This record gives sequence, C-alpha cells and structure tokens, in this order.
Amino acid sequence: MKKTAGATLIAPLAACSYEGADKSTSNGYTPSDRLKQFRKIAASPVLQKEKVKQSIIIESINIYQNGKHFFLKAVSTDGAVGICSGNGKYIKNIYPIILNRIIPHFEGKDARDLEMLIENTYMGMLNYKWQGLAFWVGVAYVEIAILDLLGRVSSQPIGELLGGRVREQVGIYYASGKRGNPAEEEVEHLQGLVEKSGAKAVKYRLGARMRYDSASTKRDKELIPLVRKTLGDDATIYTDANGSYDVAMGIHIGKILEEYATDFYEEPCPFDHYEETVAVSKGLNIPIAGGEEEVSTRQFMWLMDQGIYDIVQPDLLFYGGLTRSIKIARMAQSIGIKCTPHISGKALGFLYMAQFASCVRNIGPYQEFKGNSDKVPVESLSSSLQPQNGLIDIPKEPGLGVEFDPEFIAKGKLIRSI
Repeated sequence: MKKTAGATLIAPLAACSYEGADKSTSNGYTPSDRLKQFRKIAASPVLQKEKVKQSIIIESINIYQNGKHFFLKAVSTDGAVGICSGNGKYIKNIYPIILNRIIPHFEGKDARDLEMLIENTYMGMLNYKWQGLAFWVGVAYVEIAILDLLGRVSSQPIGELLGGRVREQVGIYYASGKRGNPAEEEVEHLQGLVEKSGAKAVKYRLGARMRYDSASTKRDKELIPLVRKTLGDDATIYTDANGSYDVAMGIHIGKILEEYATDFYEEPCPFDHYEETVAVSKGLNIPIAGGEEEVSTRQFMWLMDQGIYDIVQPDLLFYGGLTRSIKIARMAQSIGIKCTPHISGKALGFLYMAQFASCVRNIGPYQEFKGNSDKVPVESLSSSLQPQNGLIDIPKEPGLGVEFDPEFIAKGKLIRSI
C-alpha cells in the first residue's frame, strides 16, 4: 500500500545532538511521534561495548598506499591491528581531511567509545562546518578500521558487535553501471550479470544522470518493457534514475515502471529536490527508494517522517559508516520500511555491505553487490566472497572476516599530510 506524506512540509534541519530532543520547543512546535521515536533511536548505542571486555587504546591510525590500492590501519597500544581498504578515487582526494581533521579525535582513546568518538569528531574543530560526503567518507573508513580492530581483539565478527548476527547469507542484486547504451545491449548486459552470479534481482539506470533528453527518454521507454519481457515475471527488477527527472517526467516514467511491475524506483528527482521528490512519490504507487547522497541524520529523519521513501538507502561510506547507517535502518524499521544501503563500490564495499546485512533485521530481499573489482588481496575461510545461486556467505571470522595478504600490507607506503 502506498504511503502518504505525514505532515506539512518544513525545512529539514542539520545533524545535531538528540539528548532530551523529544521535548516540545518554542513557538508551539512539537515533534511528531515518529520524529520523537527517531530521536530516541539516534541517541541509542549500536556498538555493544559490553562484548569487548578490555579497553583498547588506539595508538595510531595511518593511511597507506600500495600501487592503486589504499588502506587504513588502526593499531592499539597492545599492538593489535584493524584494517580498512579504501577506494582510491576517494582517498587520494580526501586524505588531508582524514589525517588533519578526523584521525586526531580517535588516537589515544578507547576504541570501545567509537560512537562517542564519531560524535566528537563531528563537533570537534568545528568539523560540522565541513559536513559533506568528503568528511563522512573519511569518518567511515576510520570507523571500519576500528571496528575491524575491535572484532579481532574480541574474536567476534563486526555484525556480532553491532547488535548480533541475524543471518549467515545475503541475497544480492547486480547494478548495471551502463547508461546511454541501446536498450537491447543493456538487456544482454543484465542477462550476463544474472548468468554469472545466479542473482534473482538486477538494477538498471534510467535518464541521463541529473537530466534527461529526447534520446534518454526514448531509451527509457524501450528499455523498461524489454527488461521485464526478457527476464520474466519472476525476476526482481530495480531501477535508478540518478536524479534525472523533474516532477512531470518522473511521474510519467514511473507510470511505465508500474505497468511493468518494477520493484523500486530509485532517486527519480535530484537528491536535494525534496519537494519534487514528494510530488513524484505522491503521484505513484511504485516503491520509491533514495538517500544515497544524504549525510545528515536530521535530514534522514525528516525524509522518513514525511513518508517520502518506501526504501531508505544510506550509503555505507557517504553517510559515515556502519554504526550511523544501522541507526537509519532502525528508524526505518520503526515505521515498517526496508533499508537497502547504497554501495559506492570499489575496494571492499561489498564486504562492508555483507557485515551490515549480517546484523540488520529489516534489509530488503536483495542487497547491492559490486564484487572485489579492485582485486584487493583478501581471503576468508568461511566465504568465497563470491555469490553462489544469488547468495553470498557472510564471513564469520573476527572483525571484517577476512585476512589481507601480509606482503600486500607490508609494502604499503605511509601517506603523510602537510
């Protein structure tokens, strides 16, 4: 059943602290019951500190480069190590932010206080003025390295520390990265993705990315029915417009997607065009998905309070890591909707997705999988890290559940900031 917007539109607020935030404020404003519930969830811890018995003081966090690969290494005063592989196109552009504005808030602190440290990082050195994808991606990489450290020291997989594992496998969907190719060629590409993985779901792109024109619209109208006809009635089909449409075209394309039983319609309007997204959402019955560009907890709260999304999609890097994303998933669960995070790909994004899925109850039936396209040298004893019959086994070993090639780590060159 399609949702309806729950309140009169108000301007979204920036992220903030939520202690005591369920109280009425001045000028007669009282938060909605849903917003009060969201604030309670935001203020509740995700990391179960009691599962890590001893303190783990972070001695250092550093960034290293080995050829095209980048990784962060968190080291405790006892010599324990946690590692996070990072996407080179992000790290090489944001490393000064990580080194100068993020890492100093974590070194010398107890890793068990991770969530408080993240909050302090946001507020410290006026970093809230730096809020955006570049800042929160850096926080995410530092957080994941610390989570790997915590898991290794306590001999538990990350999912166990973040609420407890609720599944051992996760269903995957492949997202096509192509746009602008002929409809027939795209369908062949989608078929190939299904055949090599056994995936029961796929996602393809619509529009021309943040715009549309006559050529992209012609392709859209050819592609939508052809995908359904070719893949069959049992296939789960997702679409991503990457913010290509205005309201009129967003609804027009959405009606065609409904006709061909498309399972969700991601980001029909530009991500920060909130009123337009509301209008498209109200005009359709197809589930609307979005949230990959959001960095503010308060913004996510507002979007869910308005009933705009049927599926929320925090990006596990863009939004600042696993603990923050799990809070968004829990907010979504409290109002009965699913969380299917966006995966920004490269490095070990698929592995971070798997650990997220291991402990989040309200994930969608299929999660985005982009694989280890960077060929980061890791192995797991409990998982091939590849999908079989559309499922991937979630590693069970401590931390991220993988071991990095020691030689690969040893050859990493320390990156320093000026």
